[in-house]
Amino acid sequence: MYVSIFLPWLLTIPFLVHSSPDQQPKGLLINCGSDVKQTVPETDLTYIPDDGFTFSGNKTSLDAKDLFPILSTLRYFPDKVARKYCYTFQAIRGSKYLVRTIYYYGGFDGGKEPPVFDQIVGGTKWSVVNTTEDYANGLSSYYEIILVAHIKTLSVCIARNNQTVSSPFISTIEVISLDDSMYNSTDFGAYALVTVARSSFGNEHTISFPEDPYYRLWQPFKDDSTDVVSSQSSITTSAFWNKPPAEAFATAITMSTTKKLDVQWPPGLLPSTRYDVSLYFRDDRNSKTNAWRVFSVLVNGKTFYSNLNVTTDGVTVYAPNWPLSGQTLISLIPDTKSSIAPLINAGEIYQLMPLGGRTLPQDVMAMEELARGFDNPPLDWSGDPCLPRENSWTEVSCSQEKMPRIISL
Repeated sequence: MYVSIFLPWLLTIPFLVHSSPDQQPKGLLINCGSDVKQTVPETDLTYIPDDGFTFSGNKTSLDAKDLFPILSTLRYFPDKVARKYCYTFQAIRGSKYLVRTIYYYGGFDGGKEPPVFDQIVGGTKWSVVNTTEDYANGLSSYYEIILVAHIKTLSVCIARNNQTVSSPFISTIEVISLDDSMYNSTDFGAYALVTVARSSFGNEHTISFPEDPYYRLWQPFKDDSTDVVSSQSSITTSAFWNKPPAEAFATAITMSTTKKLDVQWPPGLLPSTRYDVSLYFRDDRNSKTNAWRVFSVLVNGKTFYSNLNVTTDGVTVYAPNWPLSGQTLISLIPDTKSSIAPLINAGEIYQLMPLGGRTLPQDVMAMEELARGFDNPPLDWSGDPCLPRENSWTEVSCSQEKMPRIISL
């Protein structure tokens, strides 16, 4: 079944991370369409070619000046018969991963607008890829999802849909290993988490690797009606829920007077469904102060947390299954006895995406072994063999169970 989700506004990829040459996130950084390793000068992160992760599609490079190296090549998929085009990565069964796909069209096919197509993880349709608006503004686009590997491989695929008029393509894939304790309030046997927003309030720059060892991108967020404050001491966040980087607590937005703080965040309209919401707070003042900073947190008028006492130690409040729809308003209401205005440092919102199921693992392993035995297997013989059903492998028939089996070739 088609899962219609989406980032109604597209996230735009920033390249503002900095690391030393021997530092890399734990995972894979794939530069699609490249023949050689590429080290991005602005980040010192090294991306490897996509050879060996996919056996379909064609490589091409973009003839444009001043492009980041990982946007200067791409892989496109002109074949119109294949039901999907997949990348397959080795994974640890039961482990958690952040997958980020990056797209920059660059007019590689001589057209003026990028194609619209689907992207798939495992047996589940993840989203529609439509980068038209970003490309018109000279920007690249990215999508993120957090999921658990249920077998020893992880597949990321793209596929044509009824809106696709030219060849689907992909520029970059990043597969980052996450700590098992992170985002563990989610039932990853039934859901994945799709990134809606991850923001550092009051910050001027994007926070990422190496400040965040999990290569999450914390976008700056400001509100013209609020004041920005900076913390006066350092903090250790390794024991925090979801392990946010310490830099996410370095700035916050607040009010100049002790009154309610209203923040419309994220800025876009959300589809009516369930979300995983995490909010981060830390008192910016000297730890020796005697005045308490106590306030209640409301989301769209509903109590999210009452009488939160925010200290210089910092605190996270979260809800793993919170209903949201349309515009989101976060309200911080100071306690009547509090003489200090409320503040907020950072936040994450993920949409709960129901998983579409998966083919019986034994059958998947058998079919993958069969595919490896062919010199030229069908181009869509990778990823989940049966799911999504409209993107099953060519000439493969499957049962109709929730966990389908191969019944004939």
